[in-house]
Amino acid sequence: MNILTNLLPTPKKRRTVEIKSEHEIETMRQASRIVATVLKEISELVRPGMTTWDLDVHAEKRIREMGATPSFKGYHGFPASICSSINHEVVHGIPNKKKTIRTGDVLKVDTGAFYEGFHGDSCVTIAVGEVSPDAAKLIHVAEQALYKGIEQVRAGAFLLDLAGAIQDYVESNGCKVVEDFTGHGVGRNLHEEPSVFNFRTYQMPNVKLKAGMTLAIEPIVNAGSKNTRILPDRWTAVTVDRSLSAQFEHTVLVTETGYEILTDRTKL
Repeated sequence: MNILTNLLPTPKKRRTVEIKSEHEIETMRQASRIVATVLKEISELVRPGMTTWDLDVHAEKRIREMGATPSFKGYHGFPASICSSINHEVVHGIPNKKKTIRTGDVLKVDTGAFYEGFHGDSCVTIAVGEVSPDAAKLIHVAEQALYKGIEQVRAGAFLLDLAGAIQDYVESNGCKVVEDFTGHGVGRNLHEEPSVFNFRTYQMPNVKLKAGMTLAIEPIVNAGSKNTRILPDRWTAVTVDRSLSAQFEHTVLVTETGYEILTDRTKL
């Protein structure tokens, strides 16, 4: 889950980046596995004619069945267990009983689980039925951009290493990285230091990565303009030009030699 920085109070002092213990990492593996399971199930059950509310009901039921609570529900007043954003909706779409999913939709589903004191957080973009070639390309670029960033993760690397890898890949494919939202540290809190940006910037600290850090890496990629605006519901962000948007996210552990994807759906 992304949060616009101006929605949150500015801290008087920047918090330090937490290094997780082995016990804490194992708990995060469990929280992240719950998230991965829910997203895999949703990816398999989505059908045209369903509503985004249907997906939210499923997610909350399954998160609770696995012994966790939804990370998003109630977070700064967010009313649901998933963010469901369709087509030109970028992030933070609110599930709705009247919002029907249709063939050709580009559906983003983002969710988190809070398990024994720690959060897992992940997002997937789903092609609903047969999508247009442009939509298929965008989804592919967004997913590969995530892995281009993750491939840079290891102790001793810097945030700009992964940010640059993401930006270069996206722009080389004719798309744009959304700059209004960033990834983040994740652990005891859903959003922790550091901000994990997806583009080159010197306005945020270029943190050196250390083993034991846990990061939510989540590039958001637009087919058109990178700019977004917030709808009157105060949550849903959309592209200003109504171009399509796609997003992928994993919770990632920094190790001495590389990384571990804690929300990896392929290992379920």
